[in-house]
Amino acid sequence: MTDKCDLVVKGGPLWAAPDKFWPRGRVEISQGKVLFCGGEDESRTAGQREIDAEGGLIMPGLVNGHCHGPMVLFRGLSDDLPLEKWLFEVMFPAEAKWITDETTHLGTLLAASEMLLAGVTCVQDSYFCMNGVARAYQEAGMRAVLGHAVIDFPAPGISDPSRKIKIVGDYVRAWQGVDPLITPALFAHSIYTCSPETLEAAAGLAQDAGCLWFTHLSETRAEVEQVREKYHLSPVRHLEKLGLLKSLSLGAHGVWLDKGELELLAENQVALVHCPESNLKLASGQARVGDWLSCGITAGLGTDGAASNNDLDMIGEIGTAARLAKLTHADPAALSAAQACGMAMNGSARAMGLGEVCGSLLPGYAADLVILDHKAPHLTPSHDPASTLAYQARRSDVRQVLVNGRQVVKDGEILTVDLPEVMAKVREMAQKVAKG
Repeated sequence: MTDKCDLVVKGGPLWAAPDKFWPRGRVEISQGKVLFCGGEDESRTAGQREIDAEGGLIMPGLVNGHCHGPMVLFRGLSDDLPLEKWLFEVMFPAEAKWITDETTHLGTLLAASEMLLAGVTCVQDSYFCMNGVARAYQEAGMRAVLGHAVIDFPAPGISDPSRKIKIVGDYVRAWQGVDPLITPALFAHSIYTCSPETLEAAAGLAQDAGCLWFTHLSETRAEVEQVREKYHLSPVRHLEKLGLLKSLSLGAHGVWLDKGELELLAENQVALVHCPESNLKLASGQARVGDWLSCGITAGLGTDGAASNNDLDMIGEIGTAARLAKLTHADPAALSAAQACGMAMNGSARAMGLGEVCGSLLPGYAADLVILDHKAPHLTPSHDPASTLAYQARRSDVRQVLVNGRQVVKDGEILTVDLPEVMAKVREMAQKVAKG
């Protein structure tokens, strides 16, 4: 071995992709990308630096397909309410009072830390005041697709709704090409909070700026009924009539969709992201993810925001998704462990336009990598990596995390964020929020 790469990760089982597993593996990394993955005895180059997995599972970083990171600031502020009451009576007023670029920056530093420590290396985050959000993910060293929200009433950072498209356009263009880890996008909040004119303008901006756009889609029965009452169509059919399905990249939740709508989404290559724990907590319903997959829809997995979950734990989300699907379909094979893990890896990556960038550890992909401990009793024995991740593992089992070849978590400690300082500031803000 005369050639050298930047980094070699070895010393444990390697699960590089759904069908790529080695009992003892090796990943060679150069300039932030995977140069080689394979058996430990198939080494091609020496590494300038090495990380020993010490028997732990080497696997792709998890991808959170739908999140509102800054909402960690409102974690536990108001629980046990239906979505509409929780959103309009608690969250929107709280956001109007407290959300600025400074507070979204603070909240996102906490959210990014929580996710990185739990093995999440990439996130699709949508919120307001996204300049603060983008700066925080950049500082944390986390990959992120960041959708700036548009909505039809005054919102944080957009006091005049008539200027929302300009403000969001300025954000998108300001962040394009700035950092390879940061991808700006656009998020039309929902069909019931965005008029047809707003949806059309959002899609038009996305086309002009060359970015993706996303929305909440058929999350609750009440949402579907409200849209039907106003437009005499379901949310999906409404988007179809407006000619917008062909440009929409991702719909979050997708709980209340019939077979015809799923076929429409598949035909138009609209991905769906499942957020089972948020849906359960808000009693939004049970998405029929098995039907998504049988229709050929790209399916991702997400946590939603920490104000409605109340954590950003994708390992927990994988297990919940797999178990809930079995109950929903009355079929223990409805969503296998491997399928649920795939949704949290390359499924979410494809949903947010990064399917050839992350979610696998194959040559040419970004070196977004996690080492999962193997020493705890609940991880013993481990017969299958997908089963272990879906039904045994916990977020506290994550030991090492790399994003784009850079180590951001070492021995369960985050390296890129002063976490004690961030937590102290969030606690201080939380006291003010609690007083109203």
